[in-house]
Amino acid sequence: MPDNVALFAIIILLLPMAYFLLAAPAFLLVRLDIPPVALLLRSMFSGYFLTVAIAGVVGTMALAVTGRLLLTAGIGLIAAFAALSRRWFLRRMDARLSESGADAARQLRRLHWGGMLSNAVQVAAVVACIPYIAVAPQSV
Repeated sequence: MPDNVALFAIIILLLPMAYFLLAAPAFLLVRLDIPPVALLLRSMFSGYFLTVAIAGVVGTMALAVTGRLLLTAGIGLIAAFAALSRRWFLRRMDARLSESGADAARQLRRLHWGGMLSNAVQVAAVVACIPYIAVAPQSV
């Protein structure tokens, strides 16, 4: 039987990840040396990491009650990674935002690409776990 709590935890975790996966590439179409655009990118990263951390904590607590320790640890690691990544990314983004010039915009673009890659890897890992959680009942 499918584990409804595990599916709930995965879906809650995938919602902010999917949003970021769709929203972040739009910033590839604009220049990041424009301060309002760069601040909007920073806000999106901040909100993304905070939302994934919160969703991860909620999912971890829900799964801890069900006793699925391996999945609990996996979602807990994603929540911890999001919390630590938020701090790391925002420090570097703030440093680039305080600078000016083409080099600062280039560094900001690298952070943007790194954030999108990080999210894509996490989405792939979470989606890869779905078949192990949502098993269809077998006919006898």
